[in-house]
Amino acid sequence: MSSIDLFFQQILNGLTLGSVYGLVALGLTLVYGILHVPNFSHGALYMVGAFVAFFLIVDLGINYWVAMIGAAAVVAILGVLSERLVFTPLRHAPPIHDKIAAIGVLLFLEAVIMAIWGAEFRRMPAPYTEMLSIGNVAAPAQRWLIIAGALLLMAALHLFLKKTIAGSTISALAQNREGASLVGIDASRVAMLTFAISGALAAVAAVLFAPINLVYPAMGHLVIMKAFVIIILGGMGSVPGAILGGMIIGFAESFGAFYISTDYKDIIAFVLLVVILSFRPNGLFTQGER
Repeated sequence: MSSIDLFFQQILNGLTLGSVYGLVALGLTLVYGILHVPNFSHGALYMVGAFVAFFLIVDLGINYWVAMIGAAAVVAILGVLSERLVFTPLRHAPPIHDKIAAIGVLLFLEAVIMAIWGAEFRRMPAPYTEMLSIGNVAAPAQRWLIIAGALLLMAALHLFLKKTIAGSTISALAQNREGASLVGIDASRVAMLTFAISGALAAVAAVLFAPINLVYPAMGHLVIMKAFVIIILGGMGSVPGAILGGMIIGFAESFGAFYISTDYKDIIAFVLLVVILSFRPNGLFTQGER
């Protein structure tokens, strides 16, 4: 394979990673926009989505796409329950309480998954096993599926937020909670919808990525750390920033692992965070660009 082909192969790898990171970061940034609280339990929702899909596919023999919808529905419900039972009662508590509660939800969900499935690593079967090529760049069909699925979901979310009444209420509440309440927007309803969308996005990202990765209880730890880096890079609460930040981290990891060393792949995201914030302390997108 020529150096040009290798270069394009890294672009494909970067798009794959960036698409997964972007989907997870999108859900995280939506919740932050509503609550202004970093939801540390988001990584656990990502992990639960993978395990639910694994159970539906492997144990029940359900079709991959139906399992993805089922996992998204289950995690969306979990997201709503966490908003109602954990975050809503703490709305007027000191900020540290929300963070501690989010970590508690994370540990609780991991404990439940380990009690049911144990701590072993599992591999989810890929729905499509053939290799697909564009020019001289070949990759498993699952990688192309991740990129296409993530980009379609990002586009759908953008249209939802911009073109629908429900999406507009989420944007309005994120910009000014008190002002939104004054014009008749039900903040509680919007918060539940936001958590449901956030959870569904995390679950879909996990189900897309799981066939080329592994399924295990701690699989959300590194992903959520990188998702926090992404939303800080893109600007806290910025949807375009989450998408762009995800792609930046994905490409940086892919090219860094290939041209430097795989040993430093997971450090690159945090180095980029320091470098970019040195020049753009508020992230790549300011409030007016969201």
